[in-house]
Amino acid sequence: MPALAAAATRRARLEADEIAGYVATRFGLALVTLLLLSAIVFAIAQLLPSNVGRAVLGQYASEQAVAAYNHEHGTDRSAVVQYVDWLGGVVRGDLGESLAQERPVWEILEPALVNSMKLAVFAFVLVVPLGILGGVVAGLRAGQATDRTITVIGLSLAVVPEFVTGLVVILVFAIWLGWLPVTAQWPEGAGVLTQVRYLTLPAVALTIVLFGYVARIARAGVVEALEADYTRAAYLKGLPHRTVIRRHVLRNALMPTIAVVATQVGYLVGGLVAIEYLFNYQGIGLMLLHAAQLKDFTLLSAGVLVMGVVYVLATLVADLLLAVLNPRIRYGAIE
Repeated sequence: MPALAAAATRRARLEADEIAGYVATRFGLALVTLLLLSAIVFAIAQLLPSNVGRAVLGQYASEQAVAAYNHEHGTDRSAVVQYVDWLGGVVRGDLGESLAQERPVWEILEPALVNSMKLAVFAFVLVVPLGILGGVVAGLRAGQATDRTITVIGLSLAVVPEFVTGLVVILVFAIWLGWLPVTAQWPEGAGVLTQVRYLTLPAVALTIVLFGYVARIARAGVVEALEADYTRAAYLKGLPHRTVIRRHVLRNALMPTIAVVATQVGYLVGGLVAIEYLFNYQGIGLMLLHAAQLKDFTLLSAGVLVMGVVYVLATLVADLLLAVLNPRIRYGAIE
């Protein structure tokens, strides 16, 4: 018995070390991904048909003033030099100074990121439970009227552009019914409940758009799990229907849904330019749009880098959740 206990302990330590190495490898790949992302975005920003000094000072500024501004802020240097200087500051924890606003980038980025996170969390709380519930119900009733209804509604809503959905909810709930404000930007100093009220319309618009996507993946997972051998074996063992659904079907069906939800996190945080513009919401998507218009390289690159960090972290969390739900992934990580 002591020998068996010692062997089990060694095996557990080995698995922990191997999994730690797996996580470290994923972090390393994430860093490489973020580095490539920042370089690509910085390079694309250099190709924008604009001039920083001209964009900031206006079309009536003299050429001498524009040249002096560009020289003062270093935008007349080569793109490689600018990128290396900016990247060196990022490594030291300094995101640099906005070329257009002449303020530290983090002072501009932080409130926009916080606003986007608030909207993303609200929409996430709405769409994930509803999407999974709809997909599970449709999957358990595959081929029936309930399944067809949920599938058709979900697919129909998913193909509607988000700005169209946003206009519809504004028209119905803000203008016709007058229940909610048109804008999503709450007054300064507003409490949590007031902020929720202002964020309800954009969150509902996002829920309508994403519901069909999440529900479709959840439904496919449920249908596949119901047809799997382990489900048939569970029924042959005499397990109750609810136990089979809870322990075998849902546990395995939700794994692809987790991966899909993780990919939507980056979109919910930084890809909501149309929604933020429509509802006049000062999030990171709208901030990046303005930075691109002004050719503000430092602000644009820092914003995209932060979005990349959020996406990578969400993906990593999803991978860890999948490893917890599926032992085969854990075993694959330690082989």
